[in-house]
Amino acid sequence: MKLKIFRIVFAALVLTSFVVSCDQSKEEAFVEEKPKPKLIDFGFNLHDFNVVNDTVKSGDTFGSLLQKQNLNGKQVYDIVAQVKDTFDVRSIRIGKPYTILRSKNRTHKIQYFIYQPDKINYYVIDLRDSVTAYQKTRPLTFKTRTIAGALNGSLSETLANEKVDPALAAKIAKIYAWSIDFFKLQKGDKFGLTFTERYINDTVYDGVDSLKASFFEYKGKKIYAFPFSPDGSSKKQQYYDEEGKTLKNFFLKAPLKFVNITSRYSKSRFHPVQKRWKAHNGTDYAAPTGTPIMSTAAGVVEQAGYTTGNGNFVKVKHDRTYSTQYLHMSKILVKRGQRVTQGQIIGKVGSTGLATGPHVCYRFWKNGVQVDALRLKLPTSTPMEAKYKQQFLEQIKPLKKVLDSTAELKFRR
Repeated sequence: MKLKIFRIVFAALVLTSFVVSCDQSKEEAFVEEKPKPKLIDFGFNLHDFNVVNDTVKSGDTFGSLLQKQNLNGKQVYDIVAQVKDTFDVRSIRIGKPYTILRSKNRTHKIQYFIYQPDKINYYVIDLRDSVTAYQKTRPLTFKTRTIAGALNGSLSETLANEKVDPALAAKIAKIYAWSIDFFKLQKGDKFGLTFTERYINDTVYDGVDSLKASFFEYKGKKIYAFPFSPDGSSKKQQYYDEEGKTLKNFFLKAPLKFVNITSRYSKSRFHPVQKRWKAHNGTDYAAPTGTPIMSTAAGVVEQAGYTTGNGNFVKVKHDRTYSTQYLHMSKILVKRGQRVTQGQIIGKVGSTGLATGPHVCYRFWKNGVQVDALRLKLPTSTPMEAKYKQQFLEQIKPLKKVLDSTAELKFRR
C-alpha cells in the first residue's frame, strides 16, 4: 500500500515539474526583444529612418539625386529656390559623401538630404512639410602629443612609422625651410616634435593641426623651433629658436621641396648633352615635370625668357649683392619687372634647353660673380624685439622641457 502511494506522489511531482517547465518555456518564448541602441549621426537616430549612404558620381547634380527619390522637376526647382541662401546646390563635388533619410513606411518618402563637403562640416536639407536648410559642424577635440625619433628614410615615411599624419612633414619643411636643407638630412638624424591633433566627435582622427615645438639635429647641432606671436594671434605667428632668433633666413635653402640633387656646382663637369668637360655654375635639383619652382628670396624679375642652353628661365635680382637664376622650366609664370616674394611660385620644372631630363638648375650670383649656393654663408634675420624676449622664454620653457625629456627617454633605451 505504501509503495503504491509513493509511486502516485512521485508521478504527480514529475508531472508538475513538466508542466512548470513547459510554462517557463512558453514565457521565455514571448520575452520581448530589447530595443536597439540609438545610432546617432547628424543629430538623428538613424534607426528611425530608411538610410541611403552614397557618394556624388560623375553626372550627378543636386536635382538629379532628388529626382531619383521620386521628386519631380517642379518640386526640385522650388526646393533649390528655398535653400539657396544657405546651401549652394552647385557646390556638390564628385566623390563627396551624401546621406538620404527616408521614412520607414512603404512609401520610403525622402525626409532629409545631407551633404558633407568635408569631414567636419555638413549641410542638412529638411524636405518635410516646409523646406529648410542649415549647416552644422561636428565637434572637434584637440589633443597634444610629443614624440622623439631618428630618421629612417624620408621625413614623411619616418612620421608614418610613428603613426603620425605624414602631412606634418610639409608643415615642418616650411617652418625649417630657411634653416635646414632637408636634402642633407641623413638616416639616424634625431628629432623631437610636440604637436596637436584633431579628433572629430572625440574619436575620429582628422590629422595634425599645428606644431607647438620641435628640434632637429642638423650638422651636429640641435635646431629648435617654437611658434610665437606677441599678441597671441596665430595668424601673426613666426617660428624662433630657443634664443628667440627667427628661423627665417634671407634665402630659402632650395627652390624646390623634397627632391634630389643630381649635380652640384663644379668648375669641371662632363656635360651630359654636349659630351665635353666644362664648368657647371649651378646646382641641379631633379623633380617631375610641372613641379612648382619657388623664388628663394624676395626681389624683382630681371630676366624671363628662352635661350638654347638655358631653355625657359627666370633671373631674379634680390638686392645690390645677390641674384638667382632658375633654368630649364617647362613653364614661366612671371614677367620681367615683376616683384616676387620669398617662396612665390615663378615657374614649373621642365627639361627645355640643354637638359636630359626634368630638373631645375639653380644658379646664384654674389656681387656679379656666380658662386656655389650650397657653400655660401647667407645673411640671417635679426632676433625678435627685446621687449618680447622674456615673454617668449617663459612661454617655451615648459615646451622645451617636455621635448628634451621625451628625447632623452627615447634615446636612453
